[in-house]
Amino acid sequence: MKTLHVLVLSALATSPALAEETRQLGAHEHGVGQLDIAFDGQQVAMEFHAPGADIVGFEYAPESAEDRAAVDEAVAMLARPMDLFVLPEAAGCSVAKATAGLESEEEGHEDEHGHDEHEHDDHEHDDHADEATHTEFHAEYLLACADTSAIANITFAYFETFPNALEVEVQVISDAGATSFEVERDAPTLDLRGLF
Repeated sequence: MKTLHVLVLSALATSPALAEETRQLGAHEHGVGQLDIAFDGQQVAMEFHAPGADIVGFEYAPESAEDRAAVDEAVAMLARPMDLFVLPEAAGCSVAKATAGLESEEEGHEDEHGHDEHEHDDHEHDDHADEATHTEFHAEYLLACADTSAIANITFAYFETFPNALEVEVQVISDAGATSFEVERDAPTLDLRGLF
């Protein structure tokens, strides 16, 4: 998914204030996810991050079979972007690529199933015990659309799917430049009119 990274980085390079704001958004906050959306011709690239507590109700690395099942189910749901972030049918969008997984904020390693590979050794890292337990879900999507100008809004069904989620901070990059939004549970529609 290098497309999104290139689009996001090129837009951020032209906006130092936005780059600074984006770095600050990386701070971990329960109930708040982050979605970056880049429009490029007929493609829409999206990168999504959410705290583990928002998605599965816990932030430690999965320990029990029940924890692992919850993570696997969440990863499967996060791999279906059109079910979470609903675009107008008139745009004619389909999923070209979607990946999702769970990662540790401290290590950032994932195995091929999206599970955190980092094993915490309490004897060597007692002072970092809390840091190691903070996990987040990460997903990247690439959509192919017949008409991106028809994307006047995005409905966040994400909030219905994940009851612990309260807000998503959104950065949109289009020909009009970079724009920031906040989408909340009680107002789950992102209005994109005027960006195309």
